[in-house]
Amino acid sequence: MFGADKGALNPQDKLLDGHKLYIGIVQARFNEAITHALAQACRAELTALGVPDKHIEMVQVPGALEIPVALQALAEQNKFDALIALGCIIRGETYHFELVANESGAGVSRLALDYQIPIANAILTTENLEQATARQHDKGRDAARVAVEMANLINDL
Repeated sequence: MFGADKGALNPQDKLLDGHKLYIGIVQARFNEAITHALAQACRAELTALGVPDKHIEMVQVPGALEIPVALQALAEQNKFDALIALGCIIRGETYHFELVANESGAGVSRLALDYQIPIANAILTTENLEQATARQHDKGRDAARVAVEMANLINDL
């Protein structure tokens, strides 16, 4: 949503302290230029939030539909405080866009609930390449912040 007020924590808030966290990232290769930029922004923000590089594990999968399977494999390791899904689905001329967007999103949400682990969903769903490009950096950073905040929140509850 353009101009949406997402709200923000104070940068000094303890929920944004990633020093003790372990984060798993699944990146789809489809639309690789976009997903690579998402991953770079995400990792840079995780580092800025104090997550040690050795506490970040990233795997790649072919596309958005494969993200939930890899997230599940990571969740089953019981070593991550949060997971991050990175992908990019750009509308085409067929119903395939809706299928991939809906099923990948539903899979991510179901895994978060089933495994009781925060999963930051940064699978972009856009009308065109220009929209994806405009969002790639902000959404990568947002995913890192969501993962760290929610991991700390869940650990505190």
